[in-house]
Amino acid sequence: MFERHMVKVIINGKAYSFEEGKSILDVLKVIQVHVPTLCYDERLPAAHSCRTCLVKVNEDPKLLPSCMTRIANGMKIETHLPEIEEYRKGILRMMAEEYPVSTVRAYPEKEFHHWLNYYGLTNEMKDNPCGSIDHSHPYMDVDMSRCISCFRCVRICNKLQGQFVWHVINRGDRLKVISDSKDSFNNSSCVSCGACADTCPTGAIEDKNVIRYGLPAHTVRTVCAYCGVGCEIEVGVKNNTITGIHAAVDSPVNRGHLCVKGRYAWEYSVSSDRITHPMIRRNGEWEVTSWEEALHYCSQRLQEMVGQHGPDSIGILGSARATNEDNYLIQKFARTVIGTNNVDCCARVCHQPTAKAMSLILGTGAATNSFNDIEKAKTFLLAGTNTCENHPIVGARIKQMARKGANLIVVDPRKTEFTQYAKFHLQLKAGTNIPLFNAMAQVIIEEGLYDHQFIEERIEGWEEYKRVIQEWTPERASKICRVHPRLIRGASRMYANNTPSICFHGLGITEHTQGTEGVMALVNLALLTGNIGKPGTGINPLRGQNNVQGSSAMGCDPSVYTGMAPVEKEKSRFEKLWQTLLPGNRGLNLPEMLEAARKGKLKSMWIVGYDVSFTMPDANRTEEALRNLDFMVIQDMFMNETAQKFADVFLPVATSFEKEGTFMNSERRIQKLRKVISPPAGVMADWEIICRMAEVMGKKDLFVFSSTQEIWNEVRKAWHAVYGITYERLDPSGLQWPCPTIDHAGTEILHQDTFTIGSRARLRPLDYTPTREQVSALYPLILITGRELYHFNAGTMTYRTPNKDILNTDFLHIHPHDAYHIGLEENELANIVSIYGETALPVVIDPSVRKGELFATFNNKDVFINKVTSPLNDNYVQTPEYKITAVRVEKMSAK
Repeated sequence: MFERHMVKVIINGKAYSFEEGKSILDVLKVIQVHVPTLCYDERLPAAHSCRTCLVKVNEDPKLLPSCMTRIANGMKIETHLPEIEEYRKGILRMMAEEYPVSTVRAYPEKEFHHWLNYYGLTNEMKDNPCGSIDHSHPYMDVDMSRCISCFRCVRICNKLQGQFVWHVINRGDRLKVISDSKDSFNNSSCVSCGACADTCPTGAIEDKNVIRYGLPAHTVRTVCAYCGVGCEIEVGVKNNTITGIHAAVDSPVNRGHLCVKGRYAWEYSVSSDRITHPMIRRNGEWEVTSWEEALHYCSQRLQEMVGQHGPDSIGILGSARATNEDNYLIQKFARTVIGTNNVDCCARVCHQPTAKAMSLILGTGAATNSFNDIEKAKTFLLAGTNTCENHPIVGARIKQMARKGANLIVVDPRKTEFTQYAKFHLQLKAGTNIPLFNAMAQVIIEEGLYDHQFIEERIEGWEEYKRVIQEWTPERASKICRVHPRLIRGASRMYANNTPSICFHGLGITEHTQGTEGVMALVNLALLTGNIGKPGTGINPLRGQNNVQGSSAMGCDPSVYTGMAPVEKEKSRFEKLWQTLLPGNRGLNLPEMLEAARKGKLKSMWIVGYDVSFTMPDANRTEEALRNLDFMVIQDMFMNETAQKFADVFLPVATSFEKEGTFMNSERRIQKLRKVISPPAGVMADWEIICRMAEVMGKKDLFVFSSTQEIWNEVRKAWHAVYGITYERLDPSGLQWPCPTIDHAGTEILHQDTFTIGSRARLRPLDYTPTREQVSALYPLILITGRELYHFNAGTMTYRTPNKDILNTDFLHIHPHDAYHIGLEENELANIVSIYGETALPVVIDPSVRKGELFATFNNKDVFINKVTSPLNDNYVQTPEYKITAVRVEKMSAK
C-alpha cells in the first residue's frame, strides 16, 4: 500500500500537517484562511498574474505566490501581515482605478467586488461609467469596462473547452481582452459552454441568469438531464425556482465543466405550455380531469383490452430520460399487472447493437472503461461519433489530450471538429464500417502488430479469424469504403503500435443494417491488439440520452429482465422475487409493436417519455400503425407530436429537477438524482404514477413503495452486479457497476483478468453485405441524420429554451459540388424527397460532407426529417438505419 508522505508547516503561528506536493493556497483553503486569488481557478494551472495571493515564507523579504509555491517540511507561512495587506490593497487599488463602482454596489458578491469591500477601497473609487454592454448572446452579457485583465476567461476557454474564443491584444494600458469575432460576442466561435462567465471574478462576462434571478438561496447537487455523459451539476434555487446551473468542480465525470445544454437549457421546466394536469380526449377534444378519473379510465380501457384480446395486445415503452427506478417499475408493471413482455424503450432503438455485440463477444453490453481513461490513452479511435457536439464534455477532454500530443484516428463520413486534430481521418462512404475495420484488422495481422501474448492467453477462434480476414486487404476495402489504402494502413499501425489505444463510438456505427456487426468489428480490433481490460483502452459507446444505459439495464426490453437477465432462463427467479406468475414468451420490441399495430394485433400502447411518431423512421408508416391503435396513454412533460395526434389520455410528469432517483451514465456509473424544486401542484414522478395505476388495477401489493430508495433496494435484489450500490454510497459522485458487495469499490475497468463471458473471448469473422438502401437515378444522394450541439433529440426540451435563438431549425448540409449542380444557394429552402416521404428545410453549403452525401439533424418538428428516412433495420436487433436514406434534393421552385 502506498504511504502518503506528510509535511509539517506553521501557518500564522499554528502548526499543521498536510500531504506533500500541495500548494500553499491548497492548504490555506483547507484551514479556511482566505486570501485574494483573482487569477486563480482550481480547474486551471496556476498563473500568478494578479499577485494578490502573495504570502511571506520563512521570513524571506520577497513575497511568494501561494498558488504556485509548494509546501515543504518546516515551512513558516504568514498570510496577513500588515506589509502583505498593504501590498494587496495597492494591487487592488490599481485594478479598481477605472472600474465602475456602481457595479460593485449592484453585485457585492462578485469575487473582485468582495475584496474591494473587504479592504475598504470602494470609498476611494471614482464614479466611472459602465461601458457599452454587449447583449447579443442569448445567455451571456459582455461588459469589458469590468475586465481586470486576470485572463481567466482566456485560459479556461483554451485549457478546459479548447475553443480559443477569447484573445489578449495590445500591451500596457492599451491591453484588452476581445472575442474572436472582434465585434458582437454572438458572432464569435463561442459554443456557449459558459465557462468564461463561470470563472470571471467581476462580471465582465456575466450569465444573464445572474442578472435576472440574482444569487441563489442554496444549491443542490444533481445530474444533468441531457446526454449519457452524466455531468454533475450544482443547481441554484431561490423561492422554489431555479436561478442557474454551475458545474460540480469535483465531479470525476465533467471536472467542473458543462456544455450549453447542461448549463443553460433548463427553462423548459417552467415553459408556459408544460402540461400540469391529467387530460382525457373526448370527442376529439382534450379535457382536464382529476388523477382519480384519469387512472380509473386507463384501468378500465386496459382491462377491456386484456379481456377481449389478451395481455399481448398491449405494449408499454419506458424512457431513457426517466430514472432507473421509474424504468424498473414500468417494466415490472408490464409484466406483473398487464401480463406481457411487450416492453421496450428508446435505448434499444438506437443503442442495442452495441449491447448485443459486446454481450455476444465479451459478455457485458456496456463500456469497458471509464472517462478517466481518456487521460491515460495515447491513441484515440473515434468511430461514428461527432463527440465535440454530441458529448461535448468528453469531446473537450479528448481535445485537450490531442493538444498534448495524443494520436486521433477519426472514422466519419463528415469532417467534424476532431478532424483538425486527427492524424488520420478515414472519411469513409456511409455504411461501410465493416470493410474498413476488417481491412485494419488485416493490416494488423499481416504486419504482426497484434498482441501475441493476449491472443494466446485470452482469445479463441484465432485461426478461423485469420483465414477470413486475410481476404480483406486495404485495396479491397478501399474500393468499397472509398478510403485510400495508405490511410487504412497508417491508421492501423498507429492504433496497434501507439498503445494504450481507446475507442469511443456512437450512432454512426450502430444505426445501420449491419450495426451490430459494426460494433463487433471494433471489438475485434481491441482484442487483436490487447487494447481491452487495461487503463487507457477499451470499447466505449457514447450514449445519446441521460439514462440510455439504465433504462435498458432495468429491463425495458422484451427479451430480458432487470440486469439483462434473459426472460427464457430467469422467469422463475423473477416470479419468486415479485411473488407473482409471469408471461413466458418473449415480447415485442417497438418495431415489432408497430408492425403488430399495423396488422390490428396490438390494440393499445402506454408510452413514457418518448415521442414515437416524431423520432421513428418512415413517419408515414409509423403513423399508420399508431392510428390503428384503439387506445394510447402518453406520460410526458409536454404535448408532443405523438400525444397531439394519437393519444387518448395524457399523464403529466415531474422533470428531473423535481424528483429523486438514479441515472446510469455511459461509463456504468450509477449517479444520484436529487430533488431540486417541488413539481407543480398535482404533478407526480413516473414511478408514483405507476404505483397509483397498479393500485387502481388491483395489484397494489406488488408496488408498495414510498420512495425511490425502496425501489432501488428491490433492484439490488434483482441484479447482483449492483447489490453493493446503496443510496448512502452514492454520495457524492456515484459508483460504477459491477459492485456486488457493500465493501466493493466499484469497477472502473471491465475484463481485466477474465471476460464476463468466460476466460476467453472469441473473435468474430464478419462478412459485409451492403444495405438495400442504394442510390438510383431518381434518388442519387445519400442522407445521413444525426445530432448537433444546441438541440436534443426531438427538441422537446431545448426548443423551449433560448437554445432556439442560437439555432432555430434543422439544416440540410450539402457539398458545394452537389449544391452547384442542383442550383442551390446558402439558406435557400430546399425540398428533400425519398420513396418514403418528403419535407423542406434550409440549405447549408458545407464542404465537410462528402460529395453525394447529405447531413441533417432531426430535432425540429416543423422540418420533421423522419418523414423521409428509411425503415430498414439492423439484422440482429432491429435498430433503424437512420444513417442511410436514398434521396433527391429539389429547388422549391421545381415543385
